Amino acid sequence: MKRSELFFSFLLVPLDFAAIILAGISAYYIRYAEFFQTYRPVIFNLDFYGYLKAVSIVAALWLIIFALAGLYNIRSARKLAKELYRVVLACSTGFMLVVVLIFIRRELFDSRFIVLAGLILAIIYISFARSLVRLLQRALFRSGIGVHKVVLVGNSKTTENLIHEFSVNRDSGFEVVKRLRSFDLAARDELVEFLKAKEADELIQSDPNLSKAETLRLYDFADEYHLTFKYAADLLGAKVLKTEVTEIAGIPIVEVKKTPLDGWGRIIKRIFDIIGAVILITVTSPLFLLAALAVKLDSRGPVLYMNERVGQAGRKFKLLKFRSMLIQYCTGAEYASGAAENYEKELIREQNSKEGPVYKIVNDPRVTRLGRFIRRWSIDELPQFFNVFWGNMSLVGPRPHQPREVTQYEARHKKVMTIKPGITGLAQISGRSDLSFEEEVKLDTYYIENWSLLFDLAILFRTPLAVIRRRKAA
Repeated sequence: MKRSELFFSFLLVPLDFAAIILAGISAYYIRYAEFFQTYRPVIFNLDFYGYLKAVSIVAALWLIIFALAGLYNIRSARKLAKELYRVVLACSTGFMLVVVLIFIRRELFDSRFIVLAGLILAIIYISFARSLVRLLQRALFRSGIGVHKVVLVGNSKTTENLIHEFSVNRDSGFEVVKRLRSFDLAARDELVEFLKAKEADELIQSDPNLSKAETLRLYDFADEYHLTFKYAADLLGAKVLKTEVTEIAGIPIVEVKKTPLDGWGRIIKRIFDIIGAVILITVTSPLFLLAALAVKLDSRGPVLYMNERVGQAGRKFKLLKFRSMLIQYCTGAEYASGAAENYEKELIREQNSKEGPVYKIVNDPRVTRLGRFIRRWSIDELPQFFNVFWGNMSLVGPRPHQPREVTQYEARHKKVMTIKPGITGLAQISGRSDLSFEEEVKLDTYYIENWSLLFDLAILFRTPLAVIRRRKAA
């Protein structure tokens, strides 16, 4: 999902809440207006502030109903008429909720007119606000902002229909940037070269005549290059975890979901990360200061060590740690020397205990006495809470690796870069650095495909036990 779609999905929540509140206030003032009282005098006393409090509670409950009705999942292919139809249904359900509340606590509302007028005005205001949002979104599409850049693979009538639809309707939110008639090895190499120069977001298979081998190769390619994979219905017979069906130009298009961390899942996880990072930075601040002082007194050099890592979708970032090595041996930093890099390569050849792309140096002579202690108790990783706050990392996710390690990944290993890397994760609580790389990838893939907020909480609560549990020497 594009960032613009996430923004619009998030924007609808306060807009809907404001529209419901405005509808309630409008209904109240219409009922108390002089022109209305000439026809039907007010014979009750409804305190405005008490009424506003009740309307706010009702508005919050309505938002839950809207969420259950799928009104916060903006998709560029959904028609506005269907959106407004859902609004009417959701508001009607909310109206029934208000009727139940009136029945239970009659003192909340003394005017049936206010309730009925509130419903009608809420439908009008919400529909108007959502229409404006949709118009804004489509205007941005026409300007090329937030558009899904699509690679179409196929040599069928369906492919031609999609190309025509996307080219004619510029506000559809899709733009075909590349078209391949098949996906043999030559076409794959052609697409690899194209992606080096141009950007793409989605890969749509629209030809039922592609062989199964081509279909699976296409799916694996989308996974490797972090593209959303979609296909015309009934084409894919394997490797499907979760799907979502949309309709474009009368053609059912199925999107394969790599992870539940899409749309609102991504927003919720980010909010959770920000709140969690702020709390953890505050709680561990005394330990931060003690560790920083200890590192400074233990050996010459900076307190913090920044090392380049590869994060979500292959984006590089600077990972923060308390320095645990002698300064002359620190690699991957601005003050690193060629001798330090060569010495590390020699240690990897002689003392590496891991197989695969990643390495682990046993009894690393570069680590200081304090460094061994803070590594043993994972104190060196505390500064990564700032990486989480800045958005480079998440509290929970696969561990990030160095660029030189990622270059040795096989295609299936790149699945772990589907989401943001984490400070802790399923692999860390299942064996920490004692697991093989293949075992880590399997656990991280399971986490990606089965993410939930409860899963994150369970991993976070189990992390202290994993830290306490002994592991092999670093």
